Amino acid sequence: MPKLSSEVLKDLKKKIYSPLYLLYGDEPYYIDKVSDYIEENALSPADRSFNQFIFFGKDLTIPALLSHAKRFPMMAERQLILVKEAQGLQGIEQKEMQVALENYAKNPLSSTILVLVFKAGADERKTWVKAFDKAGVMMPSKKMYDNKIPDWILEYCHESGLKISRKAIEMLCENVGNDLKRLASEIDKIMLNLRADEEINAQVVEKFVGISKEYNYFEFQKAIINRDILRANQIVNFFGANPKDNPLAPIVILLYNFFSKVLLTHATPDKSERNLAVVLGVNPFFTKDYALAIRNYNLSKVVQIIGDIKKLDLKSKGIESGTLTDGEALREVTFRILH
Repeated sequence: MPKLSSEVLKDLKKKIYSPLYLLYGDEPYYIDKVSDYIEENALSPADRSFNQFIFFGKDLTIPALLSHAKRFPMMAERQLILVKEAQGLQGIEQKEMQVALENYAKNPLSSTILVLVFKAGADERKTWVKAFDKAGVMMPSKKMYDNKIPDWILEYCHESGLKISRKAIEMLCENVGNDLKRLASEIDKIMLNLRADEEINAQVVEKFVGISKEYNYFEFQKAIINRDILRANQIVNFFGANPKDNPLAPIVILLYNFFSKVLLTHATPDKSERNLAVVLGVNPFFTKDYALAIRNYNLSKVVQIIGDIKKLDLKSKGIESGTLTDGEALREVTFRILH
């Protein structure tokens, strides 16, 4: 039965190792966390020279892999074979090679730890995958939904003994996105520069994550929500003057995602914080923003805005672009949003 990364890590930290690991999915953060832990801890430094083998799938055939797996360790309790990007294993799509993997999985060598790391999905219907699950550890790692990211940031900080403000969480979400590996890296970087009793607040994020204090996507969305004409235009002018650092496409996505949820908020009878969080698929942190937006933008205005954003999207893709620069096109749509 597939396991969560937390369950797998818990066993590994107790030095409970399985002869087989199949790590797969579209969220590399947890896959890398588990595979890195195994690589760094399964063998002692003295045993690694002759008993630790790290391969990339594209460089390895399945018969060669199984030949390595079936050998006994040299002067050690066990050996580690870790295959990165195992979806590229030569012959992995061939039936007879899958049968060979299945046969090994049915009777794996107890002194071998074989780890296959797929940076993609694995077909759980295939018999070789089922055999790995039965005899070893199968760990899927799915991309985290955006509405779960704030809680993930909060939990990551708490596990590290850090306090973090709501605005700092929002800024990390807006400016880093749902890339867990990068989020962890940015938080770790902040941690190195904080005193033991210091909180991660907006100023700290601005300083160490490299976000412009005044002109960034987070501040732009905030100005739009508040219908702050002066502030929004200041930020748009900054974006237009710095197009390489502020490309149009991410701004279009931000505006479309936001106003699509504003439209849904208008259409939702129960506008309680709890219900909106469920309906919109956002963290409760952000429901106040949508409650404010529907006060500042009525339903017909939101429909008009979404139409304007769709035209801006075509412009960002080079369709119906006309003579306007990206900065000018964004300035025009911002004017139509705010007036």
